[in-house]
Amino acid sequence: MAAAETARGGGLGAAMRPRQWTKNLLLYAGIIFAAELDDPGRWIQATAAFVAYCLASSAAYIYNDVRDAPHDRLHPLKRGRPIASGAVRPRRALHVAGILATLAFAIVAPLGWASLAFMAGFLGLQVAYSLGLKDFALIDVMAISALFVIRAAAGAEAVDVPISPWLLICTALLALFLALAKRRGELVSTGTEAPGRPVLSGYSFGLVDQLVSIVAACTIVAYALYTFEAREGSAMMATIPFVVYGLFRYIQLMHREDLGEEPENVLLADLPILVTIAAWAIVSAAILTLV
Repeated sequence: MAAAETARGGGLGAAMRPRQWTKNLLLYAGIIFAAELDDPGRWIQATAAFVAYCLASSAAYIYNDVRDAPHDRLHPLKRGRPIASGAVRPRRALHVAGILATLAFAIVAPLGWASLAFMAGFLGLQVAYSLGLKDFALIDVMAISALFVIRAAAGAEAVDVPISPWLLICTALLALFLALAKRRGELVSTGTEAPGRPVLSGYSFGLVDQLVSIVAACTIVAYALYTFEAREGSAMMATIPFVVYGLFRYIQLMHREDLGEEPENVLLADLPILVTIAAWAIVSAAILTLV
């Protein structure tokens, strides 16, 4: 009995997808780009928002996996997920998802009504995505992009700092870029042994490759415009090469290697990209702090 409870507990932990919590680091963008790094109070607020969105994200993943369980059981990789495999019962999973969502609201409540509204919008869009938006080509990736924009805006609201509209645009474009790359990875899997989701019928390699190129170009232009208008002046322009190389490197890997259905994991595995991200972060922090 104890072993079974332990196994179920481990299954629930896996169903929460903690590896995906790195997406919520975007909640710190507001405090970082507002150069409020020496304010402990704001760091506490940003961290509270980060924790809340990790819980909310996990609630959304669990709900989505419950709905997708019948389809996931037919997939060679996804059938091993805790809910699809039967390691976690759907009713128990939904109960945990409800608790996580409630805790997320409770954590952001002290941050104000606007923070509560952002959380409601985030979870509402997650539910809408699971219920049907993910089945419509192009709309699905735009919904994913919107979720990242909510994270960035919510992070700024949590610490009560303004955020550049250009950074929100860059966030939306970069998220769209990664979502399209994920669809390309799914097309690669569909071409082998994995059954593809219905939405993939609306995509093709030619279409996705064109959209990725367009979005990458728009991201570079938007980021360049942000650096031109940043309060730090032209100093932030020094970070443009890191953004350009990072996007180019990602596209190179996307075409040279089979990134599978989770191409975003390359951000955590490819050394050149990791070095580029670290260099961008160090240079940006230095400029934001010293200029």
